[in-house]
Amino acid sequence: MEKKFRSLVVREQEDGSFQRAVEKKAVSDLPEGEVLIRTSFAALNYKDALSASGHKGITREFPHTPGVDACGIVEECNSDKFKPGDKVIVTGYDFGMNTSGGFQEYVRVPVNWVVPKPAGLSLKEAMVNGTAGFTAALSLYKMEKIGQSPEMGEILVTGSTGGVGSMAVGILAKAGYDVIATTGKSNAHDHLRSLGAKRIEDRSYANDDSNRPLLRSKWAGAIDTVGGNTLATCVKACGRKGSVAACGLVGNHDLNMTVYPFLLNGINILGVDSAETDMALREELWTKLAGDWKIDGLEDYGTFIPVEGIIEQMDLILQGETTGRVVVDFSQR
Repeated sequence: MEKKFRSLVVREQEDGSFQRAVEKKAVSDLPEGEVLIRTSFAALNYKDALSASGHKGITREFPHTPGVDACGIVEECNSDKFKPGDKVIVTGYDFGMNTSGGFQEYVRVPVNWVVPKPAGLSLKEAMVNGTAGFTAALSLYKMEKIGQSPEMGEILVTGSTGGVGSMAVGILAKAGYDVIATTGKSNAHDHLRSLGAKRIEDRSYANDDSNRPLLRSKWAGAIDTVGGNTLATCVKACGRKGSVAACGLVGNHDLNMTVYPFLLNGINILGVDSAETDMALREELWTKLAGDWKIDGLEDYGTFIPVEGIIEQMDLILQGETTGRVVVDFSQR
């Protein structure tokens, strides 16, 4: 009899609602792919909660198992790139979107989606980073490629208690930047200081409502996870030649502003699409996350739960009630 394992499954109901439950699956239920991985950890992202809520822009067909991040140990591989026992990471591409994802004890994926775990990270640390840390690292990488440096001044991080925001604060601090973190959570200041934030401001600090086309310079660059007017403010109040990495939309997907910041101050908006990053850069950034950009005490910024706890956490992340990273630990029952 084929071995069964735990899997979070989202099913669409006749009334159009979506039901989430932990069910039993077999390996034969998994999609085709060259690599079968026994999942050790899987991180929760905002996108996963949207998928599990039936957002058809992310997941078109149900039943579905979400989870855009996973790491674990190779059990089978029909390629010479990996062998059984190798520790690996899977993030991005179509994983967890329209392909069965990480919130289950086994995953099967194409070999070209799999990254070898770098030596400087444990599997647990890899998932505290996950897509959030990878996105933050890609944001900084793109900023530095066109000239951003610590000498230019402070970097703003918006939505700084979320997954990407938290990791961005820590990575920027490790890379030598002075970080301004904005948040609406007064109880998260110690969390942000421990990550390395030099200054903490209320979220209104980066949400100007004056409708002015340009603002007095308040930061040298920014990593924005919020979108909407917050992103516009990041650009309008950015110092000359600075860059703003746009990597989230937890606030709003609209962007209403003039071209003056670009024409008069030479500001760059950098779109950050981490899911389709090519493998060479993907491996380079994971090496940085295990080395110079590794956050001290990384595991401390994760909340580790059994897969059965993911349903409640999905509701909390949609309500903006989580801080740091939520990670499923499949050794917990």
